[in-house]
Amino acid sequence: MTTMTDAALSEFRMPDVGEGLTEAEILKWYVAPGDTVTDGQVVCEVETAKAAVELPIPFNGVVRELRFPEGTTVDVGQVIISVDVSGGVAPAAPAEEATAPVAQAAVPAPAKEAPAEEAAPAGRQPVLVGYGVAESSTKRRARKAGVQDVRDVPVAAPDPQPAAPPREVNGHGTRPLAKPPVRKLAKDLGVDLATVTPSGPDGIITREDVHAAAAPAPQPQDRPQAQDRPEPAEAPAAQAAPAAAPAAGMGARETRIPVKGVRKATAQAMVGSAFTAPHVTEFVTVDVTRTMKLVEELKQDKAFEGLRVNPLLLIAKALLVAIRRNPDVNAAWDEANQEIVQKHYVNLGIAAATPRGLIVPNIKDAHAKTLPELAEALGELVATARAGKTSPAAMQGGTVTITNVGVFGVDTGTPILNPGESAILAVGAIKLQPWVHKGKVKPRQVTTLALSFDHRLVDGELGSKVLADVAAVLERPKRLLTWT
Repeated sequence: MTTMTDAALSEFRMPDVGEGLTEAEILKWYVAPGDTVTDGQVVCEVETAKAAVELPIPFNGVVRELRFPEGTTVDVGQVIISVDVSGGVAPAAPAEEATAPVAQAAVPAPAKEAPAEEAAPAGRQPVLVGYGVAESSTKRRARKAGVQDVRDVPVAAPDPQPAAPPREVNGHGTRPLAKPPVRKLAKDLGVDLATVTPSGPDGIITREDVHAAAAPAPQPQDRPQAQDRPEPAEAPAAQAAPAAAPAAGMGARETRIPVKGVRKATAQAMVGSAFTAPHVTEFVTVDVTRTMKLVEELKQDKAFEGLRVNPLLLIAKALLVAIRRNPDVNAAWDEANQEIVQKHYVNLGIAAATPRGLIVPNIKDAHAKTLPELAEALGELVATARAGKTSPAAMQGGTVTITNVGVFGVDTGTPILNPGESAILAVGAIKLQPWVHKGKVKPRQVTTLALSFDHRLVDGELGSKVLADVAAVLERPKRLLTWT
């Protein structure tokens, strides 16, 4: 989304990178004022409620200004960067602006840009049970004294604070040395990096340095500490200096972690799903020894050369076979029209734990894929999720999901449905256990499966048939041939 403010300056606004998203957090800037950019060049990475996404700039020019620092949550439609497209050279910027992706009040804000507190839509719903209604998830923390955001400057009004002369910090020029994640941590904790003594190589400030600076002064432990709570956004800047989130292990009794981005969306979705869809969970314990042998054989098959073959591949195929034999399970509930929507395709979701929280990307049209194609799709899905590059589109339109809790050594669980889906299969750890096989007790590879389903869509009989079919395929994988 771009805006032409004059013949030489173009503005790039925060786009809606998903479907109906209202905000995104700027994780990292890849450019600084004075840098030359070209059409299609990635200038920043943002995190939405669904995924981390890289944003390309749609024109050529020289970066004039970055409107927001890293770690800021910005509403869709707000200007985040301005670029001089005249072909000339950008005016020289002070050293502080040239190295830090944060815009000071050097350029007045456009009239249509309001502070985040005013721009945020009203009437937002609670994020988590007990947290209350947030007036705006983009409300900013109080800034440190002497720092003014460009969005808070009235139109055509000069900066009331004269620019401070550059100062030497820790012997490394006008700006403390710290990596972007450390800067974000300092911002969250209300720590001025200029006051932190660095301990890293070449004078770089580390996370431990920030935590040490944020640690509250020793006080009696039998009284609640004012520093244990984050300062409200309306607090004066002078009161924002105490640590907003004391570091664990530094004597603090509590640590508060902001809920936003993917984690916020997951929490909201799980609460909505748990209290909207009537969940039923059924369990079955099954001997998967033959399936484990087939996995080892497939690893030697030339058709799977270069592909990752594991039990999840055959579990996914078993679920697809069960859905084919019981197609009514693949449906969705239309609350507005009070209808059951039958799906004649399977977008198979795979729950993936990432540093930003749980996400559920899905394999489109998984029902139509051969086993090698399914293996390739699973490998790409997992690699993309671990790299934090899963797109919002990859997490939309799922019909059923698999969650593999066995990788954590867990035997089973009662999974919550991904919103809009009819069923979710939890796979427990596969372990050697004593099992009656051909009339004798022998050590066999055994696992427990749990299937949760929406009882508005799936009754007990249908849910039981699906779970029993999955177990039957895993017990005797030759059924993959006879049942398809």
